Amino acid sequence: MSLIYNIGILSGIQPEGVLRVEGAAQGKTGILENAWLKIEDGRIACFGPMSTCPDSSVMPGPDRASLDASGGMLMPGFCDSHTHIVYAGSRDSEFLDKINGLSYEEIAARGGGILNSSDLLNRTLEDDLYRQSMVRVKEMMDKGTVAMEIKSGYGLNPDAEMKMLRVIRRIRETVPAAVKSTFLGAHAIGRGYSHKAYVQAVIDMIPEAAKWADFIDVFCDEGFFTVEDTDRILSAAKGLLTPKIHANELAVSGGVQIGVKHGALSVDHLERTTDAEIEALRGSATMPTMLPGSSFFLGLPYGRAKDFIKAGLGVALASDYNPGSSPSGDMRFVLAQGCIKMRLTPVEAFNAVTLNSAYAMGLSGDYGSITVGKKAALILTEPGWDLTKLAYQYQTPYIRKILV
Repeated sequence: MSLIYNIGILSGIQPEGVLRVEGAAQGKTGILENAWLKIEDGRIACFGPMSTCPDSSVMPGPDRASLDASGGMLMPGFCDSHTHIVYAGSRDSEFLDKINGLSYEEIAARGGGILNSSDLLNRTLEDDLYRQSMVRVKEMMDKGTVAMEIKSGYGLNPDAEMKMLRVIRRIRETVPAAVKSTFLGAHAIGRGYSHKAYVQAVIDMIPEAAKWADFIDVFCDEGFFTVEDTDRILSAAKGLLTPKIHANELAVSGGVQIGVKHGALSVDHLERTTDAEIEALRGSATMPTMLPGSSFFLGLPYGRAKDFIKAGLGVALASDYNPGSSPSGDMRFVLAQGCIKMRLTPVEAFNAVTLNSAYAMGLSGDYGSITVGKKAALILTEPGWDLTKLAYQYQTPYIRKILV
């Protein structure tokens, strides 16, 4: 396919060189009505109004060289910069604990939570882990995700963490979506380790992890890893892996500040932040990334996305798809929560789940907007859709075709 024509609305247009949007720019995106778009070698070659459309006839041969959009909206596919989708089994038994009032921290203190997933993963063969994870990858892609980051962190020992990273590499080599890999050995203290010994074990894993992963992450939060732990781990990873940080999910942890200090590509969660975190992020290259799925599932506060934008910062939104605190990778639901719970406009939320989330995994040079030269990783909707309707009717089927 080389030409898409009769596009009702071409949404998400950005000039070349725009890698993220911040402040007032987060509420703006280029839109072209009654448009066409041409694809060459899998990339966006050009686009424009239908009055300038090239010949849209079907070229000879078995493959159609053109597609009539019939008035549908064409937009960049979703980019999900924070997931934990390589895991074994399920934690649905803990769902009842949550219903009965136990907190995330209380479940973890009873040996559940991340350690429960770790026990399951350590018992699971690598091929089985790959097959289980691919079910979730396909689910995400079918809902319009074209780029995703996947973390380790349920192994919690050297062999199992590397097993997870090998599975992520195998997924990357299998699917057409872009996949980035993050070493999250510092997700919890592995069984059989003291806190001090496990921090050192994570540091010792870094050289091998760097053969498989793009990023390194630390759960810098109350009850998990301290700012001092995080500083040690990120210092050891300098020059090998780019930092991404879990911060301020359970408490104001200092994780944002230590992430900025180490040049983190993103600081994620941010359910609990103060003005000090906003100030720390000013002028940095770090993308604040909020995970409304966790707020929804755990009953946590929603991130102060509007305040961050008013302060001139950009915001990304991601799914946090994982078995314990956000068992969904539906980025359209994430977009809707951005509007409904975080009071973002549809355009602000749209930019948060496309361009800014692509930036938060180092992919916005190729994904996240309609820009000449970027990969043609696109969603074509049924006729009659626009960005407001996408968030408003967040359960109505809307996808006609996904191009990756």
